[in-house]
Amino acid sequence: DLMNLSGFCRNCLANWYRDAANEKGVDLSKEASREIVYGMPYETWKEKHQKEASAEKLARFEEVRPPESRD
Repeated sequence: DLMNLSGFCRNCLANWYRDAANEKGVDLSKEASREIVYGMPYETWKEKHQKEASAEKLARFEEVRPPESRD
């Protein structure tokens, strides 16, 4: 639901956070930026909270996701 309301996911936010840190000369890994966003290691968060998205939610996200997240 967060993805469909905002048009981006937590991983996008973590990537943008990492990119901004790197632009400022702060070396931040993908894993570290995700841990900042998720509040715990990403794999731990997935095990505890991630559920399979419905076909409807996936279709809606494709409608609202920003072009830069389409890679």
